[in-house]
Amino acid sequence: MIAAGQKRPRPGSSDEADASNTSGSDMSIFRPPILRNAALTAAASLNKALFTSTYEIAAAQVHDVRLISKYQKALNSSKELLRVERLASVADVPENAATNPAAGDAAPAKPSPKKKCLLLRPGVVPSSPETWSDVLKQGVEKSELGVIPYQLTLNYDHWTSRDVLVSVLPEEFHEDIPAGFNTAGHVAHLNLRDRFKPYKHIVGEVLLDKNPHLRTVINKVDLVGTESVFRTFPYEVLAGPDDMDVEVRENGCTFSFDYSKVYWNSKLEPEHTRLLYLFKPGEVVVDLMAGIGPFAVPAGKRGVFVWANDMNPNSYEALGNAIKRNKAGSYVRPFNEDGLVFIHKSADLVRESSEANEGALDVPDTVDSRNQQGSKPAQAQKQQQQQKQQKQPAKEDSTATSAAGGPKARKQPPPRRHVPVPPTISHFVMNLPASAITFLPCFKGLYAAHEDLFKPVEGAEAPADKVYPKLPIVHTHCFAPKDDDQSIPFGDVRDRVSAELGVEMTLCPRYEDMENDDPLAAESKNLVYVHNVRAVAPHKSMYCASFRLPASVAFAPRTQEGEKKAEKAE
Repeated sequence: MIAAGQKRPRPGSSDEADASNTSGSDMSIFRPPILRNAALTAAASLNKALFTSTYEIAAAQVHDVRLISKYQKALNSSKELLRVERLASVADVPENAATNPAAGDAAPAKPSPKKKCLLLRPGVVPSSPETWSDVLKQGVEKSELGVIPYQLTLNYDHWTSRDVLVSVLPEEFHEDIPAGFNTAGHVAHLNLRDRFKPYKHIVGEVLLDKNPHLRTVINKVDLVGTESVFRTFPYEVLAGPDDMDVEVRENGCTFSFDYSKVYWNSKLEPEHTRLLYLFKPGEVVVDLMAGIGPFAVPAGKRGVFVWANDMNPNSYEALGNAIKRNKAGSYVRPFNEDGLVFIHKSADLVRESSEANEGALDVPDTVDSRNQQGSKPAQAQKQQQQQKQQKQPAKEDSTATSAAGGPKARKQPPPRRHVPVPPTISHFVMNLPASAITFLPCFKGLYAAHEDLFKPVEGAEAPADKVYPKLPIVHTHCFAPKDDDQSIPFGDVRDRVSAELGVEMTLCPRYEDMENDDPLAAESKNLVYVHNVRAVAPHKSMYCASFRLPASVAFAPRTQEGEKKAEKAE
């Protein structure tokens, strides 16, 4: 292989070029040099100059720029156009380049002020017409093209992060080169394996170079939660400043926080969005482990009442800031308590708020429906936009007049109505996959002595117009190992939920089946739906178990044992 920084000759045979063309790309020829440790300086930084290589190829000079598109298509069809990732096939003609007289080309009478050429694949030789296709020959004969030599220079900026790392790292590392990573604003978060330790700063430097939106690259040095009960993690800075004050946007909301003090995972956005569109405007959601508010704040913006709690004071502070910044304060209330305590307390607080006739003005253009399981949130957004357009009055001519001759009054938007806080909770969210399932016993007695909120008092008839709510749906996240055959362990998740609740639960294949089940009905099946959220390791995934709280759990007495657990948590 030729030394880095020097010119590369054309491939020695047409077979090599043909093979490259057959594959649909010439990248097999245009690749970075294999440098291994040669590119690393004593200061363990990259010598980027060594990644510069020059290739001797041919180009078709187009004398009339109006013909570029025509010949670009024709040369692509003849498989002569250079096709290299991240490299445009149209280039400027070098100032010192001239059409080769041996090619039989005649210069046009009136050359174009902007000289352009089309880069050709290796194997096409300017001085050898026998290597040209009929497209090139005819273009030259018509004085529309000229075949010229071209020096193509590719430097460090051209290559991807993987290209560079493959070039400098030992071959046995290549399968483990980071293909993706979590980000939080300008910070990239890696989980490098121990054997990368000698090269970790090189990896950080390359990722920073190749991702302009990043300013800091960190590496997690221990598991989440080992340093703090608040799911934070110890880290080291691989590249850039130690600046963990970040800003992120998700579901139309902006969040600012210190990434070193709170939990955030950008890969959970699909799960945040999925649950968001299960909540209806006007319902009450209790987010027991709310973090900085990725469920709570967007839900509040859609007109969902949220009691959002997190035990981490830094998360609570960031949550409060997000509520204010995104103007969700009418619907979202932040709390800084232990989740074990807050389960019963939230039910009491919601009931008291409803009795006090608390509420908020409705959110304009909210859709009082949510997606069915498996549908895309974009569908709900499209429906929302259509409704908004239908409600929006047509623009009127400023010169329009009424029948009386005066200016025409503009149509006023309808007054916003007061939305009361309902007396019961519709959803609980527990996004603490390492331990959320163990919180389920604390739901016992959630609505002790308040059965009348969900059904008529025994012996009394319900009012004719009374519609009773169903018991709340609990969404609890958890981790579970995949079975040996990589099948999803739905049964294992169901069994763990059943054990914690003390109620035999039944798996169902669709969210709607569980949602429509009524725990108070005689034929209730106590259904649980298990959603596969994401893989977190080759044999481990995150799941979300959703079920309506069984009546035997919700209306059980609040035992002294449960109260002691709450006191202990406080």
